[in-house]
Amino acid sequence: MTKDQRENCPVHQAVDIVGDQWVLLILREFFLEGPRRFQDLQNVLGVSPTTLSARLKRLEQAGLVERHQYSGNPPRSEYHLTESGTALAPVIEGLRNWGLRFGTVPPGSPGGT
Repeated sequence: MTKDQRENCPVHQAVDIVGDQWVLLILREFFLEGPRRFQDLQNVLGVSPTTLSARLKRLEQAGLVERHQYSGNPPRSEYHLTESGTALAPVIEGLRNWGLRFGTVPPGSPGGT
């Protein structure tokens, strides 16, 4: 397979968008809780505001989440999965199932969702 073929590979393209620890954990939160606010995501994930903001922007640009403003002063937003983002449910569920079967975190412990 040539370099161009690899870069045009659907797996390669998907990994470019969702192949990051924080992106996957952000998506997990949407599937667990539904629409989320920035502060809620930051609190539950323990991620820096800079990192969270960058990952949410990446997800927005990729069309996986949409931002809806719910307060104008100060500006506050809530994030929702799009149809494209929702279509990742089987991927997140597959990762969860793999983690339950082969991961090192025992089911029922913190992080073993």
